[in-house]
Amino acid sequence: MKNEEALLRWRLILGEFAEESIPLEDSMRETDEALAFIYDNEYSEKRGIRGGKGGPVLSVPLWIKKIKKLFPKEACEMMQKQALDKYGMTEMLTDPDVLKEMPHDIDLLKKLLMFRSMIPATVKNMADDIVRQTVEELKKRLEVKVRRAFSGKKLPYSTNAPKVYRNLNFKKTVEKNLKNYSAEYKTIIPDRIYFDANIKNYNPWNIIILVDESGSMSDSVIYSAIMASIFSKLPFISIKLVVFDTHLVDLSDHTYDPVETLMKVQLGGGTDIYGALCYAQKLITAPQKTIVVLISDLCDGNDYRFMYGCCSSIVESGAKFFILPALDYSSSPCYSKQAAENMAKRGAEVCAVTPEGLAEWIGNVIS
Repeated sequence: MKNEEALLRWRLILGEFAEESIPLEDSMRETDEALAFIYDNEYSEKRGIRGGKGGPVLSVPLWIKKIKKLFPKEACEMMQKQALDKYGMTEMLTDPDVLKEMPHDIDLLKKLLMFRSMIPATVKNMADDIVRQTVEELKKRLEVKVRRAFSGKKLPYSTNAPKVYRNLNFKKTVEKNLKNYSAEYKTIIPDRIYFDANIKNYNPWNIIILVDESGSMSDSVIYSAIMASIFSKLPFISIKLVVFDTHLVDLSDHTYDPVETLMKVQLGGGTDIYGALCYAQKLITAPQKTIVVLISDLCDGNDYRFMYGCCSSIVESGAKFFILPALDYSSSPCYSKQAAENMAKRGAEVCAVTPEGLAEWIGNVIS
């Protein structure tokens, strides 16, 4: 029995090319057809040819329905991911029925952002809704973790408002104490006086986030936009967000909405880290209260000596310089280790971290 099961597995792995040596039972034809729909691409010179010899050609929606019936949930999700990532079946993003069935996770989010120019108008609203919903879900989960990272730290401007006359909220004090009117004294005797927070936060920490938008950094781009949005709501932090490839775009005015930020990103292209660092230097006005965060694989298109020179200048100015080869949940980032070692020697801190890890690091610096 074990030999028969092993033989069946090999037949399904090898596909129709093993039909003569290992004939397949009719009951397994549907499973074989579903597997052949994507994995025969390994052997076909033209990807448009799918399915077994003489068998019906499946459409993407029908294939999705078949694999959901034939395979466990984890296997279905893996096959859909491979169909997009490995075999480039971007038609999965243009069919509303398929989009409804696919898991709405960060992998789908990346593909919708990367191929949004190919998405037809009839599906665009649905795709945009999926992007917004997915980003909002990620943001909600991360906000909890960011608050946890900052909890217990003595942060500037995070305590109660200073109880001084200029911060007195007279209107609120009267409204909240109307119940305490004294007929005898013909006046209100307040049991609590209300104060506003400082109208202006003095000397907030300035965080400049530079994000490499090359194709290999897609996860990091998404998490960077979300983290910038979360940080922008903290009263003791001023955020600048810049995305770059061979050109750069300052998205600081859009950090409140990570979806709008991501819609302006063009994943792919070359990399000009030197240009991004030069721009960051122009934004530094108070080095002792500035943190520069570079999120990049450090594979620059320029002479690396220019990048190293900028690194030295930022550190020597007194600003904190943090380099992230990745900002995601991957344990094996791909980056130039030689460049990372060189920049670390010049005083930069280099480490691939999770989003909450970045919050913890910044919290430690500014506390």
